[in-house]
Amino acid sequence: MIKDYSKLFSVKDKVVIITGGAGFLGSQYAEILALSGAKVIVWDVAPQNVIDNKLSKIKKKVGKNRVIGKTLDITDEDQVKKAVAEIIATFSRLDCLINNAAMNPAVGKDDASKLFVSYEDYPVDLWRKELEVNLTGMMICTKAVARIMIKNKNGSIINIASEVSNIAHDHRVYNQPNKYKSIAYVTTKTAVVGFTRQWAARLGRHNVRINAFSPGGVQNEKMPLDFAKRFGDMNMLGRMAQPYEYAGVIIFLCSDASSFMTGGNLTVDGGKSAW
Repeated sequence: MIKDYSKLFSVKDKVVIITGGAGFLGSQYAEILALSGAKVIVWDVAPQNVIDNKLSKIKKKVGKNRVIGKTLDITDEDQVKKAVAEIIATFSRLDCLINNAAMNPAVGKDDASKLFVSYEDYPVDLWRKELEVNLTGMMICTKAVARIMIKNKNGSIINIASEVSNIAHDHRVYNQPNKYKSIAYVTTKTAVVGFTRQWAARLGRHNVRINAFSPGGVQNEKMPLDFAKRFGDMNMLGRMAQPYEYAGVIIFLCSDASSFMTGGNLTVDGGKSAW
């Protein structure tokens, strides 16, 4: 029985891995968890100097020892196994994994255009690459931490899906002919939900929880304002999510507040999928 409900959402001293943690949302998750007292390990395929620069602002707020960044390819199983072993050797525990890394063609990014082609022209090599990062990498990371969590009879795994795990992406939002959201992205994010359910069936008896989180689009400074307005008009709140509006979801899923939730897909999309 809980005696102090003020601690229900506590993540103090929990050891959390975030894949793709140097990205736009990943770094936000890292910051909110570190500010809330967690010890955060960021994995990202970006060069070490890029990761260090991204995390420097967070370290100024929480101290350099509370957030650790490491260049790592999640599709390389040997790298992942070694990195998990290093975490256990350093902290003697592992509480949460946030499977956040993904290839995501976002409006406003310089390299996005090649990922928005029509599906009949979508390159198979790019399809394979997206599946490798978005699904195989998630599988590799989950396998590596599951062994530790099963042994400890405790843990929470959060798989970042997307609003398109529930609905199709409406290409009309781009207001441009022949521009389409990556077919591989939508496919993999839908698959994340099934992946989550089946792992939940494996881990539940060991008191290890695994849930998917399906966020809607988040507005950023590089995004054209007319696109943000069209995108926001498609949900019930009439706007895109703002930075850090998913902080509460991450805290909830990492903390004991979600202790009886597993195999779920928590959708936070401004009511878009409820129309």
